[in-house]
Amino acid sequence: MLTLLTQIHTRLMQGLQHLDFLATLPLRIYLAAVFWVAGTNKIAGFEGTVQWFGNPDWGLGMPFPELMASLAIAAEVGGAVLLLLGLATRWATLPLIVTMIVAAVSVHWKNGWQAIHDPMSPWPSANLEGAMERLDAAKNLLQEHGHYDWLTETGSFVISNNGVEWAVTYLLMLLALLFLGGGRYLSLDYWIQRRMMKQR
Repeated sequence: MLTLLTQIHTRLMQGLQHLDFLATLPLRIYLAAVFWVAGTNKIAGFEGTVQWFGNPDWGLGMPFPELMASLAIAAEVGGAVLLLLGLATRWATLPLIVTMIVAAVSVHWKNGWQAIHDPMSPWPSANLEGAMERLDAAKNLLQEHGHYDWLTETGSFVISNNGVEWAVTYLLMLLALLFLGGGRYLSLDYWIQRRMMKQR
C-alpha cells in the first residue's frame, strides 16, 4: 500500500512539473507591470529622478546620479520587457533584485515593515499612533467640508508608511523567478532551450 501511495505521489508531482508555467507566468506578468510603471515614470520625470538619486538632504545621495538613474531605468524597463516575454528570465531578475535591495535599504528600511499604516499589522510602525490621528483628522475634515461619500466610494483613505513590505514582496517574487526561470510553454526561454537541445 505504501509503495502504491509513493508511486501515485511521484507521478502527481512529475505531472505538476509540466504545469510550472501556472506559477511563473503570473509572477512574470505581475512584475513586468510593476517595473514598467516604475521605469517609465522615472523616464517621464528624468530630471527629478536624477536630483532625487543625487541629493544627500532629501534624496538618496548617490554618486553619479545620472548614471545611477539611467541604470535603474534600464533595469526596470528592460527587465519588464524581458519578464513579459520570458526571455533571459533569470538574467533579467538579477539587476531587478539589486534594484529592490537598494530601494529597501536606502529608501524604505527606515520606515519599518508596513507599506501602509495599519493598526492590525503584527509589525506596526513606530509612528503608527500619530499616523492614525492624522488619518482620523483628515476623515473628519472631509466629512465636514468635502464630499466624503464620493471620495471614498471606491476605497477607504489610508496613510502611506513607505516601509519595506512591497520591496521585499517584489524581491521574493524575483527570487522565485531566478530559481524557476520563465516556465514551460509560455516563455521564449523554454522554446529557445528546446530548440538548442534538438540541435545537439
